[in-house]
Amino acid sequence: MSDVSEVSDASEVARTWVPSRDEDAALVTGRGAFLDDLDPLPGTLVATVVRSTRPHARLRSVDLSRARAHPGVAAVIGPDEVRAALRPFPLSTGAVMPYLPTGVDKVRFVGEPIAVVVASDRYVAEDAAELVAVEYDDLGAVTAARAALEPDAPLLHEDAGSNVATDRTFSFGPVEERFRDAAHVVTGRYDFPRYSSVPMECYSVIAQWNEGDTGPSVEAWANFHGPFSMVPVMAGALGIPTSRVRLHVPADIGGSFGIKAGIYPYVVLMALASKHSGTPVRWAEDRVEHLMASSTGADRAMTFSAAVDADGTVTALRTDLIDNVGAYLRPPEPSTLYRCYGNITGPYRIDAVEIRARAVVTNTMPTGLNRGFGGQQLYFGLERLMDAVAAATGLDVVEVRRRNLVSAFPHETATGGVYDSGDYAAALDLAVKNADLAELERRREAARAEGAFYGIGTALVVDPSGTNIGYVGLATPAEDRKPGRDKSGSTEHVRMSVDLQGIVTVLLGSVPQGQGHATVARKVAAQRLGLPIAQVRAVVDMDTATTPWTVTSGSYSSRFAPLVTSAVVAAADTIAATVKAAGATLLEGADPGELTLLDGKVVHPDGRSVAFRHAAGVVHWDPASLPDGVPARLYAEAEFSPRETRAATADDRINSSLCYGFVAEIVAVRIDPDTLEIEVDRVSSVHDAGTVLDQTLLDGQVYGALVHGLGGAAYEQFTHADSGQPTAATFLDYLCPTSAEAGFDLRTDHVVTPSPLTPLGAKGCGEGSSMSFPVAYANAVADALAPRGIDITRLPLHGEVLHQLLTEKENS
Repeated sequence: MSDVSEVSDASEVARTWVPSRDEDAALVTGRGAFLDDLDPLPGTLVATVVRSTRPHARLRSVDLSRARAHPGVAAVIGPDEVRAALRPFPLSTGAVMPYLPTGVDKVRFVGEPIAVVVASDRYVAEDAAELVAVEYDDLGAVTAARAALEPDAPLLHEDAGSNVATDRTFSFGPVEERFRDAAHVVTGRYDFPRYSSVPMECYSVIAQWNEGDTGPSVEAWANFHGPFSMVPVMAGALGIPTSRVRLHVPADIGGSFGIKAGIYPYVVLMALASKHSGTPVRWAEDRVEHLMASSTGADRAMTFSAAVDADGTVTALRTDLIDNVGAYLRPPEPSTLYRCYGNITGPYRIDAVEIRARAVVTNTMPTGLNRGFGGQQLYFGLERLMDAVAAATGLDVVEVRRRNLVSAFPHETATGGVYDSGDYAAALDLAVKNADLAELERRREAARAEGAFYGIGTALVVDPSGTNIGYVGLATPAEDRKPGRDKSGSTEHVRMSVDLQGIVTVLLGSVPQGQGHATVARKVAAQRLGLPIAQVRAVVDMDTATTPWTVTSGSYSSRFAPLVTSAVVAAADTIAATVKAAGATLLEGADPGELTLLDGKVVHPDGRSVAFRHAAGVVHWDPASLPDGVPARLYAEAEFSPRETRAATADDRINSSLCYGFVAEIVAVRIDPDTLEIEVDRVSSVHDAGTVLDQTLLDGQVYGALVHGLGGAAYEQFTHADSGQPTAATFLDYLCPTSAEAGFDLRTDHVVTPSPLTPLGAKGCGEGSSMSFPVAYANAVADALAPRGIDITRLPLHGEVLHQLLTEKENS
């Protein structure tokens, strides 16, 4: 638990200004260390991937002979080599849907790998790839979640007997009774789109297969952002121990926000290509490959129902969630269904909940992590439902939310989540104030008087951070979980050391993608050790053979602020104890317990002091002078492993994250009555991320998440023709927002309720608006179109969609 002094220390961290992020100078001067800038192994050849042109087909034959004979080609591997050497990736459920890095019996989505060509350079490899001859027997395709459930839907995995990869139902509290007694039952059916993070840098891998005296091993470099639970998944597919897989991640990754966790099948595939070529192999994905066959967030078809009292109190919630996970249940899926399990009721006091959670496979690229993982989908349904509750009860949309807010903390949800801290009403009030809601309402009335469209949308979301990986167990019924094989935890490790000149090095295992982890880690360590920040350095590149890590490590689920910084604090405190003991030997007669570290010195209450570096020098140069029991060691490997994140219980309850922040967002939109173009007029966004560690970096996360949410709300969507062919595989068809679309009136603010579960009181804030903005935008558009009697049930929303909705209404 935090005490007042610890929270005060954290506030001091936030006030320690650094002119720029540590990461910026190298990036803006072209000195970044991206994987394409690295050449770690001599004799590396280049690979290209031959991909399926069909959404669903049996592989009648794959002829590699002409490609193998092409000059400059070192190896070509296809289904036969993959089938012989690799095991299907371990899955988190018992679904009979084996997944390998290439199709072997048939292909199940356009872009699925079939073969790999390794050659002297990319040009030769691409030319040879065109010589791979594939014969298909076409099969019917299905691309939508609800369509995959139909009895006559094509089966992707015949041995499974169904396209349903997992189907679980959960019930907590008197759901039936509450719905029976309700004054109102409000139901909505919604669809959330499939979209991605679209990183600037696509996937990149260098892999080498080594045949050693004690067995094979694989060493690979990849712009992989974690989670490192994928390392045992890779080892399992390769059939080698985890200790024989060494993975390097460069210091710089050109964006990810979840998508690059899906690179691991290619690490395995390139390792196998290296085995056959006898050389290291390099592969870099191009943009079309990425948009066609990398990874996306799951699209979700869902039904939400609320039992509501006459005064607008929601007494029970029913959800039916159907996630389209693509052609395979690729790990970590079906986690999109469960990442927000503990906060499925959002910020509302709803103690009776029923959930049906299904994942279905379709002839589309497999899904995985994407910013806001599971949260965008959940809150689109829940916050559209709250608007429907307001309409059914005649209440204002803000008021109906206010009446249902959680008001006392800690708060335990029906599904087992424990909200650690918050002041949701204060955040909502601040969002309303900053939005100048009365003025926006006047704009709406004026627009409607002119026959134009103007709408205001509200969304409130609980923002989970520090994921408890134990939620993956929920996909398996409790009676089928193996005793002693539970999963839980949100552990992070760091390693800290002090050299003989007093320079502190912090080695992180969090694998950032631009968030500024090095900057904040330095600030936290410097403040904790009483040092000028110039005396601390941070290292963020990953080597699984030397960097401390666990299967939960990685940059995902806003883990850095609550977890990694907590491990930095623990390591710094261990270092501080040794430095104080060493300082006491120089301050003869001093008690280490009464010494403080301040301004680069070890300070005695009587005013005497010695330099931090001199105290550190004692440990290096004169360890025999240290008091008995004081280790001559100035390095510390520390972990933060909170006990609040335990495994799922026998009745399927779990605290699925350590910390729970909050976002209150109000969005106003103006719609041109002639072109139906939607313009965002104003956004008021208030966040509670606990103690603010760095205001500039926090604001950057808020802005980035908001624009990411704008992409899914208004522009980005992976679409498919009826045949199953993708129709958004280039930037001509897959549209991303730019600075031009983000130039609206944005008003951001913060409420601070420190978490009692982290030493600095910090929670995560990397995803908040990516979850709240899409539904706030949808609510605003729905409000604008309300006079026409049009309901909004899906995203994205743009002029073409509005034209379709208005036309359908006029013709109905």
